[in-house]
Amino acid sequence: MASDDHPNKQKLINRARDFLAEVEELTPGKELEERLNRDYGPGNAFYEDFCTLIRQGILNNEGWLATDEVDGPKYRRSRLCSPSELTRFFSITAVYMDSQEVFRGQYHLHPYGEINCVVQIDPSAELMGMSGWQGAGWTSPAAGTHHYPEVRGGALVAFFFLPAGRISYNRAQPGDAQPVSI
Repeated sequence: MASDDHPNKQKLINRARDFLAEVEELTPGKELEERLNRDYGPGNAFYEDFCTLIRQGILNNEGWLATDEVDGPKYRRSRLCSPSELTRFFSITAVYMDSQEVFRGQYHLHPYGEINCVVQIDPSAELMGMSGWQGAGWTSPAAGTHHYPEVRGGALVAFFFLPAGRISYNRAQPGDAQPVSI
């Protein structure tokens, strides 16, 4: 079976579409981050389904999730689907990062923000969000924010939604001012 045709990939995309339709108010930023952690974090059916399907994909080496190495096997990503009407014009991407010590990925800018579900593969893994370290739950950097994705404490998958699929790896530099919105 081709990796693009894996049934768990399609289940995850379908579940993500249902999630995006239910949440409705999807403007990335601190308010959305707080709402997602309160209403859609661990224990919520969407969050638990995302975690189950993503963990299966990684731990069973299903060949469809975070398959493209960015910086070796411990930093990989894959775009699962491009923006479309069915995804409320969000792209859906998965990034696998694994490091006990703090590891920094590629510096990037979120032109329209980002909605990021943190799926721990190791229970101690954390992702650095704009509001600090986040274990199980969500981060949601606002439009115009920029940063290094950072992980510590083990392996996780950043399962994220980008409005219009927009991300930039060359429009911001470390030390540039952040927007007032964070």
